[in-house]
Parts: sequence; structure tokens; C-alpha cells
Amino acid sequence: MAKWVKVLTSRDSADRLQPQGEVAVQSSAVAGTEQKLKVLPEQTYQTVMGFGGAFTEAAAYTLSRISPQKREEVIRKYFDPQEGLGYTLGRVHIHSCDFALENYTYIEDGDVELKTFDISRDHKWVIPFVRDAAKVAGENITMLASPWSPPAWMKTNGDMNHGGQLKPEYREVWALYYTKFIKAYREAGIPIWGITVQNEPAAVQTWDSCIYSGEEERDFVRDYLGPVMHREGLSDVHILIWDHNRDIMVERASAVLSDPEAAKYVWGTGFHWYVSEAFENVGKVHELFPDKHLLFTEGCQEGGVKLGEWFTGERYGRNIIGDLNHWNEGFLDWNLVLDETGGPNHVGNLCDAPIIADTTTDTLHYNSSYYYIGHFSKYIKPGATRIGLEAQAPDLLATAFRNPDGSIAVVVQNECDVAQPFALEFGGEAASETLPAHSIATYIIQG
Repeated sequence: MAKWVKVLTSRDSADRLQPQGEVAVQSSAVAGTEQKLKVLPEQTYQTVMGFGGAFTEAAAYTLSRISPQKREEVIRKYFDPQEGLGYTLGRVHIHSCDFALENYTYIEDGDVELKTFDISRDHKWVIPFVRDAAKVAGENITMLASPWSPPAWMKTNGDMNHGGQLKPEYREVWALYYTKFIKAYREAGIPIWGITVQNEPAAVQTWDSCIYSGEEERDFVRDYLGPVMHREGLSDVHILIWDHNRDIMVERASAVLSDPEAAKYVWGTGFHWYVSEAFENVGKVHELFPDKHLLFTEGCQEGGVKLGEWFTGERYGRNIIGDLNHWNEGFLDWNLVLDETGGPNHVGNLCDAPIIADTTTDTLHYNSSYYYIGHFSKYIKPGATRIGLEAQAPDLLATAFRNPDGSIAVVVQNECDVAQPFALEFGGEAASETLPAHSIATYIIQG
């Protein structure tokens, strides 16, 4: 018989990513249990890239304001494959975003030849953070880079903030800017795996933002960004479109990917969780464009720090399961760490993070979201394949994967106020289980 092991996080106990030991199994289906989850390994779906978070300037600066020991702990607790969450993905912003200390770019105003391009600011906090994470992970982090806004002088509103659009005469220069960034990071020892065209191209924000219609994004990719990337020898760097919410991702992805000339440059569609939990839209994009990929590129709890709250973790678990069950291939959280205010943020758009570092007391707080993410990132390894899961369990959320080593990971979440009994079946064996109220469990099946 296979060995079944359970790991549990539960609101009403001290269990936080806590191994519960072996699960008792029997050789036939459990009779009399109304809720059932049956693993169907012969059904296979997408392969997972991994899990990770964003190396923002805010996160990196926050780590510079706590003791070296606490900084090392944060990196270890995220990137160590055993002691931490086993993160392998990362995201950086191409010059400033809202979670930077101010608006800034890498060039001097009006430099259309990009002669002054210089990422020395990133060498202060961000690049050392990425390098140290890679050391702890034991491998390069798979890095995605995203711009929030072109330089103000390239835009119709003359401002990095408050939306505006890229002026047509600067499309070639702006495309070249991405390649300068990628090459500069490579020189710093950080390979960039992919870029998104624009963070949240449908949102006029009080912070760094820039608006593209679907057609404008299509034309920019087809006529400028794609060709320039190839010309500069960067055809191996993946281009992702959209990088915004699920609510209108079908129409926005269609606007670009329905054009074969634009689509040939595009790896896939990035998306966020704000506004909408319409997971079916993620699946619709896959159905329309099955040869393209899907990657969750940003999500966080808005509205400042939520220390001790449980709904934040459940939001993470619900969204990760919902997206994975609709062909998503990876998960990128937003800020890896923030300070006690939920910042710094140069326009006061304070948010929460799985780890909060109190810079006044040199204390780290691990939110419920940290543990919920770990139920996926620690046990669903890069290269894992989603497998079938027949669910007759209306009060539970669940997903199942086969790892490269052959082990099976099944994640089950209970958001109800009462415990939920269920039967978990796999390979002619079954376990009778009860998941506590407001809890999440990962079942690892080996052999």
C-alpha cells in the first residue's frame, strides 16, 4: 500500500503547515461518506512552473531596515526548499511602481538613444535581495519583469502616474528599454525569464500606470516589442500580455492572440485576482488559445496590514485552487514582505503581505496567507502535472497534482464554520478524513 501523509493548517489550533503523520487507509472505497474526492491520475492537464512573489523596492528596502538575522530568516522562510516555502519564481518592476519609494526611471529625461540607461539604484536593495534568494533556493529564480509606466516624457499626460498613454513616436524607444533592462540584469547575474507588456493596462491609478487598449497592446507587441526583442537577441525571453484582472481577460487576450502576427511573439497571458474571482475566465482563455500559457502574476490583500486575520489565507487558498483547476501554470504573490504600515508605498496604497516586518521592534509576523501558500508551494513542485479529481464535495475546495518524483499532492480546503468529513480515494485505496473548520490540508501520497 502507498504511504499517505497529511499536513494541516487550522485556524482553531496551533497547526500551521504541520505534519500530522501517516493517514490510515483501507483497500476499498469508504462507505457512507457523503463527500468524496477521487484522484484520477490517468487524466492529465497543465504542468506547473512553480510559486513565488515580488522583489519590490518596498520589500527589499524593508529588509534593509531590520537586523541581518531577521532579513536572512525572511529569505530562508520563503526560498529554502526544506525550511521555507520552496519559492522558485520572482517578479521585479522595471523602474518604479507604487511599491517603490518614489517615481524613478533608469534614464535622463529626453534620452531617446538610452545612452544614460543605468540600473545602479536596483543594486542598492533589489538585486542583492534576488541574489540572496537564489543562493538559499540553490538555483536561479525564474524572474518575470513588468513595467508600470514609461518615463513621463514618453507619455501623453507627461506624468508617470494617473494613467496616460505611450506616445506613438516613442514605441520603438520604449521597446528597446525593456531589452536594456533584461541585458543589465543578466550582467548582474540575474536571468530574466519573461516580461509583461504593461502592468494593469486598463487601470488609471494614482500611482505609476499607463493605459493600452487591447488593440494598442496587440500593435505594440506585433510591430515593436516582439521584433525589437528578436533583433536584440532576446527571443528566448517570454512575452506575457494583459497582466491585469480576470473580469475582462477573455476579450483582452483575444484582442492580441487572435492576430497571428502578434501571437507568434506571445508566450501567454498574465492575470491578477483583484475585482473578480471568475476562475472560469482563466479556463476560457485556455480553451480559445490552448497553445498559449497562463500565469497568475499578482495578488495581495488590499487595505493595509491584517495581522492575525484568517480570511486572507483563505482568499489565497481559494484563488490558487480556482486558478490551478482552470489551467493556470504558476503563482506569483505580490510583495514578499512589507513593514508594519503595509508599505512603504509612495502614494499610500498600503497592502498586506504574507510576512510583515515590524521595523520598530525587529519582529516578523507570519500571516495566515504565508501558511496557505505553503500548502501548494512546498508540495506541488516545479514540473508537477495537474491530474484529474472527481469531486462530490460541495463544501470543500480541492486540486491534485503528480510531482516529477511520482508522488501525488492533493490540497483540500474547508472554509466552513464546521468540520467537514470526506473520503479521499486513490488507486483502489481510500482514507476517511475530517477537515476542521477553516482549515487547509495537503495529502502527499508516495509509493
